[in-house]
Amino acid sequence: MSSLAGLSPVLIANRGEIAVRVARSLRELGLRSVAVYSDADRDALHVDACDLAVRIGPAEAAQSYLNIPALLEAAAASGARAVHPGYGFLSENAAFAQAVIDAGLVWIGPPPAAIELMGDKARARELAREAGVPVLPGLEEDAPSAAAAQAFVAEHGLPIVVKAVAGGGGKGMRVVRAEADLADALAAAAREAQAAFGDGRVFLERYLEQPRHIEVQLLADAHGACVHLGERECSLQRRHQKVVEECPSPAVGPELRARLGEAAVRLAHACAYAGAGTVEFLVAGEEFFFLEMNTRLQVEHPVTELVYGVDLVELQLRAAAGEPLTLVQQDLEPVGHAIEARLYAEDPAAGNLPSTGTIRAWRPPTGLGVRVDSGVREGSVVETHYDPMLAKVIASGPDRATALERLDEALADLVLLGLTTNAGATRALLARPEVRAGDLDTNLLERIAGDLDLEPPADLLPAAALAEQLLAAEAQAAHTTVPLGWRVDGTWGSWRRRTDRGDLVVEGRPGEPGAVHAGEDHWTGAARRVGPGAISATLDGLTRGYAVALDGDVLWIGRGGHQIEVRPAPRGTRDASAGHGVVEAPMPGTVLIVSAATGDAVVRGDVLMVLESMKMELQITAPRDGVVGELTHAVGDKVARGERLAVVESDEEDA
Repeated sequence: MSSLAGLSPVLIANRGEIAVRVARSLRELGLRSVAVYSDADRDALHVDACDLAVRIGPAEAAQSYLNIPALLEAAAASGARAVHPGYGFLSENAAFAQAVIDAGLVWIGPPPAAIELMGDKARARELAREAGVPVLPGLEEDAPSAAAAQAFVAEHGLPIVVKAVAGGGGKGMRVVRAEADLADALAAAAREAQAAFGDGRVFLERYLEQPRHIEVQLLADAHGACVHLGERECSLQRRHQKVVEECPSPAVGPELRARLGEAAVRLAHACAYAGAGTVEFLVAGEEFFFLEMNTRLQVEHPVTELVYGVDLVELQLRAAAGEPLTLVQQDLEPVGHAIEARLYAEDPAAGNLPSTGTIRAWRPPTGLGVRVDSGVREGSVVETHYDPMLAKVIASGPDRATALERLDEALADLVLLGLTTNAGATRALLARPEVRAGDLDTNLLERIAGDLDLEPPADLLPAAALAEQLLAAEAQAAHTTVPLGWRVDGTWGSWRRRTDRGDLVVEGRPGEPGAVHAGEDHWTGAARRVGPGAISATLDGLTRGYAVALDGDVLWIGRGGHQIEVRPAPRGTRDASAGHGVVEAPMPGTVLIVSAATGDAVVRGDVLMVLESMKMELQITAPRDGVVGELTHAVGDKVARGERLAVVESDEEDA
């Protein structure tokens, strides 16, 4: 009997795409899988991807995916023999790892002692220093006082970064460039760290302005052997959250790769590591500095798998089963190139605010060298409870240029309607000359963000008008109710609909060339259906393909990675402009902080409250000078997008 058989069934203590991805490897190895799900995930893809599924609690992560007793009960109820934590949630929680082991189960991850040691960023820095791994200057007190922080700044200068001791992924992290911002940054980082990791401790570190973020993939067994599988380039980030990753790095040659790998392996030996892990570095030229160690599988692991020809989940399982490592360092050389783009539920044109809704169309791209790791399908409901990442699109090829082209084509072919994603914005990023040249650093995206064209293509709106006319005509032909609120004249020659984007008018019969009007813009066009959820539209002589989907009386249309929604015009006049002092929620979420009270005098830009959604904090500010006349919500309240939060009354009457 294989040593792996003793692990089956394996409970996957996670959700979304990583749970689906782990289940796939288990199935290929002939092992059974157990999914866990919250009430929000009852119909999720990962539930159906596994052989068995167990409910673990309500939607809130603290009562489900972060609930250790519930997870252990699920393991017992399902007869699981091992637990795979995925990434995020409890994957780097030493107490959970120890509880799994104490329950007589196999923990598919590093020893709890290594998780605890490397999870404490201050202790990890000290261990790295002892292991001969370069580190940046830092202040490693558990709770640095304002005075201690000011003294550190006086000695090392600005900028500095405040980091969560127990954190990662940009949570509990603030960059300070002005001493006046230091106290607020300490408080905000501690608050966010407490919310994200249950540990509000922070430390300070000298901040490098334009380094590369390079990480090294490790594999170790329980017998003292350890190898590295090269590096991943992770410098394209927004708010310290990775957006695009690749392997190998375009800036790392064989000599630097060997030095980075040797440093990572030394650190793994120093903490008695076993399993898959990642050591992250900041790299400036040929110099590098330890950043942190992730004691789990990384989101971006597929690019390493494609370049090194391995299944990292399988190797995790074999390490957990006690098998000796069979990989030999001198045989591990990168072959080709792979690049990954994360697909997020967010609106790039609105400052990357979270997007929620029901996925009405989902057609992942296919093609040579394209892989999609997804946690969603048509009908999936995306809410604010969890991380906004929906899927990962990975492209590989014999060289970097080929991989980039394949990734761009894959994102263009991807269809997801029902909510807004960053696919189009990622294509704009990939087209930048800096990205094409591999001239990357962690602040590049911030510097060029204002130059990226994040607006959906202008042809989507007239194409939407033609699509709606076509759908209405099809409904009429099928003797059903004409949908979407179109008004049709008696000759079927004029179609009009009032929408939130203005009046849409099509003059001409469905499928025949006619005038299309959207607000003040005009085209000549026609559309025809070319398949389920797909139309071809010709506008001013140019023919393109579009994906379409209905969500009640809302039409979604997309092409090239972009999508828009067209809604019926709201009834009445919404008094929601900044000129009227009405403040509405720009995203769904939970009220985290209320900073003002009714009657307070405020100036434009003052923070009224803070919302939290999909692990993101957003400050809600006063739209003008005045007095807070209305505050509608308290801490802990759930709010919907567009819901009224406050009114700031002017001292003068509105004109």
